[in-house]
Amino acid sequence: MEVRILHCLEGARQAEGTAVVIDVFRAFSLECYMYMAGCEKIIPTAGVEETFAMRRMIPGCILAGERNGKMIEGFDYGNSPSQFEHLDLRGKTVIHTTSAGVQGLDAVRNADEILTGSLVNAAAIAAYIRKKNPKTVSLVAMGWNGIRQTEEDELCAEYIASLLQDQPLADIDERALQLRYQEGKKFFDPANRDVFPERDFWLCIRRDVFDGVIRVQRKEDRLEAELVHA
Repeated sequence: MEVRILHCLEGARQAEGTAVVIDVFRAFSLECYMYMAGCEKIIPTAGVEETFAMRRMIPGCILAGERNGKMIEGFDYGNSPSQFEHLDLRGKTVIHTTSAGVQGLDAVRNADEILTGSLVNAAAIAAYIRKKNPKTVSLVAMGWNGIRQTEEDELCAEYIASLLQDQPLADIDERALQLRYQEGKKFFDPANRDVFPERDFWLCIRRDVFDGVIRVQRKEDRLEAELVHA
C-alpha cells in the first residue's frame, strides 16, 4: 500500500486510489457529530445556491455551512460542532457546504473511493482502509479554504498514515493540544467567539471517539456522504 499525503485543492485534484479528504477544523469533525446525533443522510454541496436548491427538493432538510468560517445567511446552522452536540437529528437530512472540506470532495475526480477525514474518527478510517487494502491511499489535508496548509489537517494526515504503517504517533495527543497555539488559536480569541467558539476546538481534537467512516459517492448529479463501519 502506497500512502501519499497531498495538500489543499490541488492535492484533491491529484488524489488517486482511496482518497481521504481531511478537514479537522471543522467540516468533517462536524459530520461525525451529525451522525452521532442520528442524522439519516448528509449531502455535501459545493455552492451556496446549490444548497438552497436542495432545500426546495428535500422538504424538512437542514442547511448547515459557512464561508470564511461564518454561517451563511438563511442557513439553519453554521459549521460548528458545538451547535450540533446536543441535537436530535434522527430522520433528518443535512445539506452541508463549506469553504475547504466540501470543496475538496467536489475536486476529487480520479479516486476509486472517497472518505472524509478527521481526528474524531481517524482510527476507524485507518481500520477501514487496512481491511480493503487498496494499492494507493491519498490523504488530502485541505487546510484553510483549500489554499493554505494548516497544522491540524497535516497532523491528521500524518496520524492516519502512521496507523496505516503500524507506527502510531506516540505524541499525537500532545501535538493535538499544541494546535491551540497554532491554527486553533482563533477558537480562543474573544473577538472570534461568535464564529469560532472554544468548544469547537475541544470537540475537533477529540481523537478516535467515533467508530464510523463517512464515504462519499457521486449519485447522479450530487454527492452523498453515507455512514459505513470499519
